[in-house]
Amino acid sequence: MYLINLQGNGSINEQIKSQIMRFIELGVLKADDKLPSVRMLAQDLGINPNTVAKAYAELEEEGIIYTISKKGVYVASADIPSRLKAQGEVVIRSLKEDGITKEELLKIVDSVYEEDENA
Repeated sequence: MYLINLQGNGSINEQIKSQIMRFIELGVLKADDKLPSVRMLAQDLGINPNTVAKAYAELEEEGIIYTISKKGVYVASADIPSRLKAQGEVVIRSLKEDGITKEELLKIVDSVYEEDENA
């Protein structure tokens, strides 16, 4: 089900993440569907389990999947807007940690939306 291009430009864990998100967007994976274990997916793809674990950890941090100890990894939500909200929150938290103020961020957001309105 998962295809990885070992000679491709993108990192392997980014390819895994992109495919899982794409499967959710297409409805192939739905909320609470079980994903392959780290070991199983790594074996199927012929890659290091740490690579899969990293992809899963990043997806979990973004709220796209969740783990139940000793049970497995599952799709958290097939709701695309909540996925995008989670990604936005990650970006905003990163900007805040880098010292960007709320006012500066709001100016950036306003300018982006103004560009769209003027296009």
